[in-house]
Amino acid sequence: MSIQNALTVDVEDYFHVSAFSKSIDQNDWDKHPLRVENNTRLLLDLFDEHEVKATFFVLGWVAERTRGLVKEIADRGHEVACHGYSHQLVYNQSPQVFREETLRSKHLLEDIVQMPVHGYRAASYSITNRSRWALDVLVDAGFEYDSSIFPVRHDRYGIPDAPEFPYRLETPKGRSLVEFPLSTARLLKYRLPVAGGGYFRLYPYMLTRAGLSQINRRQQPFIFYLHPWEIDPDQPKISASWFSRFRHYNNLDKCEPRLRQLLSDFKFGTTRNVLNTLGLLNNNE
Repeated sequence: MSIQNALTVDVEDYFHVSAFSKSIDQNDWDKHPLRVENNTRLLLDLFDEHEVKATFFVLGWVAERTRGLVKEIADRGHEVACHGYSHQLVYNQSPQVFREETLRSKHLLEDIVQMPVHGYRAASYSITNRSRWALDVLVDAGFEYDSSIFPVRHDRYGIPDAPEFPYRLETPKGRSLVEFPLSTARLLKYRLPVAGGGYFRLYPYMLTRAGLSQINRRQQPFIFYLHPWEIDPDQPKISASWFSRFRHYNNLDKCEPRLRQLLSDFKFGTTRNVLNTLGLLNNNE
């Protein structure tokens, strides 16, 4: 029997990404054309076509402006989870601001879908050793699980020595929270990030498939993520550094066909369903 893996979407728009934070002021976000609704619905239709359910980590800023989209995600049988409110890096926020924004976003989403929101994912996976305090804020807020820790070395995120597979972690205050870390494959002694996003667009598809298959052969589920803007090669072009533009625009035209192949090659479900199957959650609501 094939292993069910977690399929996730970080619902944000092209102008929210951290790579463009020096080029676009947060106060100017409303000046940019919103493309997230159409792109997310394209993903919803694609998932329907392949008969898969996913977890959508929705940014609070987006939810405020697209309440109908958030409700549609839930009505179509997918899990709605929290991606914070303003897409700021957690380690650049104070604990008070992080707490306020997290609760604001969680309550907003729960008001829209009229169901509990169990999962959280930080902007740009920015729960690192500098911001482990945020895990206790998530417990206080009533989240069952987090998916913010990337067990790799990176200039913006990562806890390199964190566990590779889903586990129950201990917070700095000694409490418990389930973590579904972003997926990596073994390449000699190196952990190769294969969880999706820019890596999915950068690597040849065969490399991604090999890395994800390696995880399943180890009898573990992987977690895969992408953003609605990644299937939108016609999005506006932002003036930024060469490296930031490369990270964002590289192979956008290849993402959707690769995603279709991925959905055919592996079995997927929501993050919460996968964690339930592993017996990591306290209940099976």
